[in-house]
Amino acid sequence: MPNPPTFILVHGAFANSFSFAPLQAELALLGHRSAAVDLPGHGFEATFPAAYQAPQDLKALAAEPGSIRGVTLADNVARVIEVLERAKQHGPTVLVAHSRGGITITAVANARPELIDRIVYVSAWCPVELDVSDYYAQPEMADVDTRSFAATLVGNPAELGLLRTNFRTADATALAAFKRAFGADLTDDEFRTFLNTFQPDENLDAGTSADRVQATTWGRIPKTYVRLAADASLPLAVQDRMIREADALTPDNPFDVRTLDGSHLRWLVHPRPAAELLADLAAR
Repeated sequence: MPNPPTFILVHGAFANSFSFAPLQAELALLGHRSAAVDLPGHGFEATFPAAYQAPQDLKALAAEPGSIRGVTLADNVARVIEVLERAKQHGPTVLVAHSRGGITITAVANARPELIDRIVYVSAWCPVELDVSDYYAQPEMADVDTRSFAATLVGNPAELGLLRTNFRTADATALAAFKRAFGADLTDDEFRTFLNTFQPDENLDAGTSADRVQATTWGRIPKTYVRLAADASLPLAVQDRMIREADALTPDNPFDVRTLDGSHLRWLVHPRPAAELLADLAAR
């Protein structure tokens, strides 16, 4: 019998492989292998300055260097390709990304489509006609509240060479805004627990027009888009727009579209439905 596929899981902004642990447990209980990737400068490669601890020193935090400074999308791509090359030795691979991780897996698929047997976006960025930054100016993103990030941004990104966000803020207004954006359907304890898995720093490189989907490479890989129906940070209208644009680019290989109930983070906190969905894809 052929070997079953290995799920390669790619996290989003400010996240890391740790957020996939509950999902990996569910996949394992369904008999599936998985490997969660830490992109460069994430996980145990991340910087958690002493000034980020309590009591916080925001002035010092605004100037503290971070290991993710200078990390590029190309660095992310190289990391994922390395993992795919190793996993591919043992059978098929299913490359899965969440949120900003979609930018990385799109670039990976453009570069090395032969390493991927199926590519899966879970409410993830799949830039087709526009760069990611330009999608934010579109009507579909009009209701997204970016104030929560702006209010907790620490330091000058141009000087630090990275984005730094204070997820350990005690500002009740900022915390409420984060919860509305990412996990309105989570309990307060679930939300704060997940928030404490975030790291303060993220890299600045979100790709350019050269990193959008390419029909000749990315476009020949079987692909699935998992819509998150109550996502307030990447609204359903934006998810659907990217699906339509991709299907128009590769009409002979459209997205297999699935939908999960819940917010941007609920599928990771309560992962059984997502694991069952992925297991179904593996069976196909």
